[in-house]
Amino acid sequence: MARIAYVNGSFVPLDEAKVSILDRGFLFADGIYEVTAVLDGKLIDTPRHMARLERSAREIGMRLAETPDRIEAIEQELIARNDLTEGVVYLQATRGMEDRDFLPSPDLAPTLVMFTQAKALVDSPVARTGIAVATVPDIRWGRRDIKSVMLLAQVLAKQEAQRKGAADAWLVTEDGLVTEGASSTAWIVTQDGTLVTRSKSHITLPGCTGDALADLIAEMGLTIDFRPFSVEEALAAKEAFNSAAGSLILPIVSIDGHPVGTGTPGPVTTRLRDLYIEHARR
Repeated sequence: MARIAYVNGSFVPLDEAKVSILDRGFLFADGIYEVTAVLDGKLIDTPRHMARLERSAREIGMRLAETPDRIEAIEQELIARNDLTEGVVYLQATRGMEDRDFLPSPDLAPTLVMFTQAKALVDSPVARTGIAVATVPDIRWGRRDIKSVMLLAQVLAKQEAQRKGAADAWLVTEDGLVTEGASSTAWIVTQDGTLVTRSKSHITLPGCTGDALADLIAEMGLTIDFRPFSVEEALAAKEAFNSAAGSLILPIVSIDGHPVGTGTPGPVTTRLRDLYIEHARR
């Protein structure tokens, strides 16, 4: 079945989905995006994703083409039209299209595009084995809390990780502290069982999957320490993992070639992944 995309009010075959070369998202990375997981044909954590989308739009002074309720309805229609059972819906919103100028017109009509991707989220081979990550200098801009389509630094980080034989990258500041994964929230489990991840600020993107996970962790009676951690602390941890809509909870078994804990997915990470999947399916 041909994939169907959504472009500015119309559902069209994916190979016919197009935006202008004058779109500001293409020319200036003047846009934002969201990725929402789909399990059993249903959207996961949609209120969190829509709240983050609205916040990102406010932070760059951009209006959205549709309301959050209408966006959710379009996403659901895309899931149905593509017969998607498991995977993600990608959404990109830009300030719109006009002749190239750094300053946009105040009445510019915004662009909104969406498409789906089928992907194994629950029965993921790398979730069973865990992944290796490589640390890479964090060279991104100062407003990482905005989910901007300006992702060149993340592309370069993932390429560097691949060259080092790793599946993903952790971004690290000059003082040796981990900010987050190249497309995920970074977590560790200390030797005393405390979970550690950064608190919300302009330094990191607030993760929707991570926020939902934090609620589940609180329900389990476990402790979360919202603070930075160093690469050295991560290497001394019992466990490490990433959280993201496109991979849910993903165990990390080595960092820069050094094993984390036993070098296999740990019990806390495994349990949290199971709990998150149960939460998602509810």
